[in-house]
Amino acid sequence: MDKVEATATVRDFDPISGSIPATKVEITVSCRNLLDRDTFTKSDPCKFFTKITFGRTEVIDNTLNPDFVRKYILDYFFEEKQNLRFDVYDIDSKSPDLAKHDFLGQVHCTLGEIVGSPASRLEKPLGGIPGKKCGTIILSAEELGNCRDYATMQFCANKLDKKDFFGKSDPFMVFYRSNEDGTFTICHKTEVVKNTLNPVWQPFSIPVRALCNGDYDRTIKVEVYDWDRDGSHDFIGEFTTSYKELCRGQSQLNVYEASREKESLYCYHPVRNPSQSTSLHYMNPYQMNAYAMALKAVGEIIQDYDSDKMFPALGFGAKLPPDGRVSHEFPLNGNTENPYCNGMEGILEAYHQSLKTVQLYGPTNFAPVVNHVARYAAAVQDGSQYFVLLIITDGVISDMAQTKEAIVNAAKLPMSIIIVGVGQAEFDAMVELDGDDIRISSRGKLAERDIVQFVPFRDYMDRTGNHVLSMARLAKDVLAEIPDQLISYMKSRGIKPNPVPPAYSPGDRPQSNPV
Repeated sequence: MDKVEATATVRDFDPISGSIPATKVEITVSCRNLLDRDTFTKSDPCKFFTKITFGRTEVIDNTLNPDFVRKYILDYFFEEKQNLRFDVYDIDSKSPDLAKHDFLGQVHCTLGEIVGSPASRLEKPLGGIPGKKCGTIILSAEELGNCRDYATMQFCANKLDKKDFFGKSDPFMVFYRSNEDGTFTICHKTEVVKNTLNPVWQPFSIPVRALCNGDYDRTIKVEVYDWDRDGSHDFIGEFTTSYKELCRGQSQLNVYEASREKESLYCYHPVRNPSQSTSLHYMNPYQMNAYAMALKAVGEIIQDYDSDKMFPALGFGAKLPPDGRVSHEFPLNGNTENPYCNGMEGILEAYHQSLKTVQLYGPTNFAPVVNHVARYAAAVQDGSQYFVLLIITDGVISDMAQTKEAIVNAAKLPMSIIIVGVGQAEFDAMVELDGDDIRISSRGKLAERDIVQFVPFRDYMDRTGNHVLSMARLAKDVLAEIPDQLISYMKSRGIKPNPVPPAYSPGDRPQSNPV
């Protein structure tokens, strides 16, 4: 295949008679295991069509597994059936006539089918060539925010790996935005800079909503590759950031180390609609959901160490009323001036109320909440107070690098973090944050001390998942590391316990007045 192109078409839809669109959605297209129609190279896929052609992707050279950068933006009408057809072609020349190019397959679907798929990601087999397996097409949809800003950026790199045998490297960068389910969607590619280990890429402008859909804390992943003519580009390294961090401009704060080994990408598929019975947030009138059970069980253990039983309770990953702003640190009780709740009952009440007022929304970022508590801890470092952050999570995390950095910074402060995992997902990322085996680090800096304790809640539940088998064992494991973490902080700061009050003796009892 030399070049691959995809085309898209909207069928049987009259834009004149159509109603006012409920929302705009962006469609991203990828293909896997396409037919190879080229003798000496791989196919060059491109294009998607329907009766009214609404767009063509770019052409990607020499690949059977293209991830197209160019998106389709469509008006989504919930009440209408919007038929789509996607055609894939192997492009062999500059001719715009598709009849002169090799047809690789097509698929029919509706826009509602894409939007309604789990995580709004639809995967279907390509057809249209009898007797041939044409591969698959992956269609992802995301509701677009109202952000109209553009960002102009420029990147450079130093001392990249040498990947070419006779020369240096030909590096280029690929940008991805994180999705709600922990996956990433490609949103930009830079040009290739030839034969250098210290490239300076050209400045480029990009819509902010393409990078993060208006959520400045949303994780952006950047991969660096060495370009090869045959399409088998060599991986050099990667790093993660956010638009909020990029806005800091040219400084040491925007210098990143591109890791030389690809980190594992944990792909979960959480159900985030609390009205669905499969959701961990489902509000069953007869029993508590997984989050409420974990909150109550663990909260009742640690609340004994707080004198006034008033707890600030924060949520993360939701669209807030009235404007749908995405937040990763919002008060569960809706009161930004006073996020405190009275005891565990107050927290549970605020949690249930928030499920009725906010729309759960990805990605799942931990760093804002960790930094939120760290700001409180930073203000009281004399040993008079020690802060414990309890995080209840299903295991999905979209800002692993930022969270590591936040924890490394928090390790210098009087605080600990307890992470309780609910549900049946793999919790590899949470175990990594725990740091029992390998102390976590960020940007080459090791955490001063271990401040994270991770506990999978399912290990303490019965087979029905409705009852805690042993509150005593749960309490022991939840609090196991807190005493040592507190003492390690006090010792590192030279803070000593207050003097022990004098022992009581009967002679100290005040004399009563005679009657």
